Amino acid sequence: MDTMQQPPRPARKVNNISPKLVIWIIVAIVLVMLVLSSFFVVDQTEQAVVLRLGKYNRTVGPGLQTKIPLGIEASYNVPTQVVQTMTFGYRQNNSTSPLFGNTDYTNESLMLTGDLNIIDVQWIVQYKIEDPVKWMFNVESRETTIRDISQSVMNKLVGDLPILAVMTSQRTRIEVEAQDNMQKLFDAFGLGVRVVTVKLQNIVPPVGQVQDAFEDVNKAIQDMNRLINEGKQNYNRIIPSARGEANQIIQVAEGYASERVNQATGDVARFNSVREVYEKSKNITRTRLYIEAMESIINPTSEGSVTLVDKNLANFLPIQMLEGGTK
Repeated sequence: MDTMQQPPRPARKVNNISPKLVIWIIVAIVLVMLVLSSFFVVDQTEQAVVLRLGKYNRTVGPGLQTKIPLGIEASYNVPTQVVQTMTFGYRQNNSTSPLFGNTDYTNESLMLTGDLNIIDVQWIVQYKIEDPVKWMFNVESRETTIRDISQSVMNKLVGDLPILAVMTSQRTRIEVEAQDNMQKLFDAFGLGVRVVTVKLQNIVPPVGQVQDAFEDVNKAIQDMNRLINEGKQNYNRIIPSARGEANQIIQVAEGYASERVNQATGDVARFNSVREVYEKSKNITRTRLYIEAMESIINPTSEGSVTLVDKNLANFLPIQMLEGGTK
């Protein structure tokens, strides 16, 4: 039996792609990549640092910027208009409120005060990047440097003050001096940042026995201040009265002294006048003085009785019997 020969099947048509088309596609892709890598966008709050072959070339501002593609130039956006916040002693729970957070970073906030007390100080540092070139190239560990400098400055300021001053009257002074000292050190290191503010948050003694002891000390200080105020009150009440009495006594004494001096001056003047008269006529003056003395002695208006005694008489005679008969 003869086998019938099957007719050959028609060959499938193959879509042949032209090599030129492939080249054009590759060229188009490369061109798109070149175009895309030649442009970059800088936000309004940023500045871009452009490096050419790894070396600083220029700094550009916000907007659509160009650069040499294929990795020849690289751009790095730096947020120069954003106020950045760094917390110490705690970390914020969310990015919108840096003032509250978990207080589990006591290794940053525990400090020794000037009167050898332990205190827990929490604070924030807010800063802005002013020079993006210095920020990128001068310091390798920028945030670590900022944190170390801030802790060092705050420890020094707190260590120079007593605990009560840190908690009450010296808070503002610490914030101002900390900002100035931090800025000087940041400039010395060439960080290219400006400190906007330093704000103290919670300032409390450590919990536990230390806090109980501090409260006892605080109560004792309050009692001391109360007693001092009471003493000052008594002082202000008693001292003016005593001063008034002292002034009165002094004035009386001065008046008595003036009286005595005036009297003594008069006696001296009278004595001098008598002495001058006596020098001129001694006998007459002596007789006059004797008579005046006797008149003062036997003056009938004087109180009591006067008795004259003569050593040649056998008896004494009351002087009253000499005046106009006996009484």
